[in-house]
Amino acid sequence: MSLAEVEADLSEDERAGLELVRQSGGIHQSDFWKELGVSSRKGSRIVESLVEKELVDREDAVYDGHNTYYIAPTARDLDFRLLMAGDMLSPFIGEEEVDANSDAFSQWIMNLAYED
Repeated sequence: MSLAEVEADLSEDERAGLELVRQSGGIHQSDFWKELGVSSRKGSRIVESLVEKELVDREDAVYDGHNTYYIAPTARDLDFRLLMAGDMLSPFIGEEEVDANSDAFSQWIMNLAYED
């Protein structure tokens, strides 16, 4: 089943939950259900369904001193084109110290400026 078919079969609550996760880039489950305006039980069921359909990933987390889960979009939802300028990957990927005066950064910016 394609991603579009899976998403077409989502309930209204599941669709709202998936959109929240995508827009936020990731959210703690303890905030997820509050943002959706549903009970924690219903929020958990929504997340479980989205995980089962492989639309989100769920990891154990500690948030505000409590055990919870961190809900994130699956990698296929991430738009890696935002890291690209032409065929060049951002020079900041994997760098701990960024040199904004580097030649690699300048070339990447030039590629961004001259993209169609």
